[in-house]
Amino acid sequence: KEKPRTALMKKTTARRIRAAGGVLFAGYLLLLIYFLFFAEIMGRTYIDRDYHYNLTPFREIRRFIVYRRTLGWFAVLSNLLGNVLAFVPFGMILPMLTPKCRNFFHIVLLGFDFSLFVETIQLISKVGSFDVDDLILNTLGAALGYLAYRLIRRYFRRKHDDRKEKTL
Repeated sequence: KEKPRTALMKKTTARRIRAAGGVLFAGYLLLLIYFLFFAEIMGRTYIDRDYHYNLTPFREIRRFIVYRRTLGWFAVLSNLLGNVLAFVPFGMILPMLTPKCRNFFHIVLLGFDFSLFVETIQLISKVGSFDVDDLILNTLGAALGYLAYRLIRRYFRRKHDDRKEKTL
C-alpha cells in the first residue's frame, strides 16, 4: 500500500529540518567552545592562575550593573547579554533535533546542566572562572531560545494551516 504524497512530503521535510538542525547545532557547539575556552578577545589566557569562582547568586550581575560606567558598556553587555545570548541557540535548535526536547522544563534543565558542565571545565582548566551568575544567565538564554522556537513553530503552523484552508 502506497503512502499518501503529503505524508511522505512531511517526513522528508521533517528529516531535512532535523539534518539542518544537526549541522547548526554542531556549528553552534564549536563556536561556543571556541569563545568559552580559546578566544583571546574574551580574555582567555593560559598562564598559571589560581582558581576563580563565584558561588553567590547575583553578585557579578550586580557588580556589572553598579560599575557599568567604570567597566564600560562593552564589558557589561558582553558579560550579561552575552551569557544569555550564548545559550539562546541551545534552546532553539535542540527541540528541532528530537521530540524529547520539546518540553520547556526539559530544555531549561538541559541548558542548566550544559552550563554547569562548561563552568566546571572552566574552573578545572583555570580558563575563565566558575560563576553561578553565568549559570543563571545561560539557563535564562536556553529558556528564551525555547520560547523563540515555540513562537517560530506556531507561526509556521498557522501559515501552513492558512494555506490549507485557502486550497479547500
